[in-house]
Amino acid sequence: MTLRFWKSGGRFEEVASYSRAKRIGPFVWVAGTTAIEPTGRIHAPGDVGAQTFYILSRIEDALKEVGAELRHVGRVRAYLTDLSQAGAFAQAHGEVFKGIDPVLTAVQAGLTQPGLMVEIDVDAVIHDENGEISGF
Repeated sequence: MTLRFWKSGGRFEEVASYSRAKRIGPFVWVAGTTAIEPTGRIHAPGDVGAQTFYILSRIEDALKEVGAELRHVGRVRAYLTDLSQAGAFAQAHGEVFKGIDPVLTAVQAGLTQPGLMVEIDVDAVIHDENGEISGF
């Protein structure tokens, strides 16, 4: 069975003993991801759509680090600071996941810094084009 994890270098990963992405066999989880750039600055403060695209790009990178792809994502959870701006989130999510159509939950929640508008985590199962899981 495959066991892989990936740490992105985030400031809390060591302190809190967690991984950005973890894979056990065909199952993959990516931790809640925000729009904090490697420099520590917030990407596009206050812009839900831009932050969503940025976060999903970071999630795609995390998936790749453990051998998965966006097409394997089955569930997306989004935490927005203001649900009245959910339309911008939905549009960005729809562009990235067009044809993949994972299940989606979005809730309103407080985030750790002013200007952060979205946090997203995903669950994935590595499978072939027919949905078959083999070799794990």
